[in-house]
Amino acid sequence: MSKQTVLGRVTQLAKANINALLDQAEDPQKMLDQLIRDYANNIADAEEAVAATIGNLRLMEQDHREDVEAAKEWGGKALAASRKADELRDGGRAAEADRFDNLAKVALGRQLQSEKEARTAEPTIAAQTEVVEKLRTGLDRMKAKLAELQAKRDELVARAKSAQAQNTMTDAVRNVDVLDPTSELSRFEDKVRREEARALGKQELAASSLDAQFEQLDALGDDAEIEARLAALKK
Repeated sequence: MSKQTVLGRVTQLAKANINALLDQAEDPQKMLDQLIRDYANNIADAEEAVAATIGNLRLMEQDHREDVEAAKEWGGKALAASRKADELRDGGRAAEADRFDNLAKVALGRQLQSEKEARTAEPTIAAQTEVVEKLRTGLDRMKAKLAELQAKRDELVARAKSAQAQNTMTDAVRNVDVLDPTSELSRFEDKVRREEARALGKQELAASSLDAQFEQLDALGDDAEIEARLAALKK
């Protein structure tokens, strides 16, 4: 996977309009779950690519440091060989002096080569450093988007559960209204009142019958009194 491809994916995912995607989704919760999985997988892939890029950058930086140190070291060797050649030449030992001058030239050539390699690597190192910073920024944006997705998913689930609970309660209340138990109590109360009325009626009927019987007794008593008085008159 090339660095450009990874960076393009990071940038594209970081700019994803989550709200627009949710508006178009038939089942937002399922889509959010899928988006979370996709984002997590993309972040994992991007992290591996960024880690590889950083590793390559660190190797180049290490090689650059070694080239700089080598250039410095070869420069020191060239200086030492040149001073030795001057010392030998001053002592009249020209042949040996030439040999050390040649060593100095070899060391200077090595120094020059190390410096060239160090300078050649510097633009590449700078470019790779910029790429790494962009990748890290893209990864941070992806992780922020992932956190946003997870928060939206949790909010959606909570709202769905709340709506389901409200619907369940509403249905229960509606069923209570349709099957009102107080209506059954009212019918039972009416039945009790009718029974009570019948009892009162029977009581009144019984009372009126008893009164009639006493009235009959009174009437019989009057008749007997009349007959007795009539008999007394006749005597």
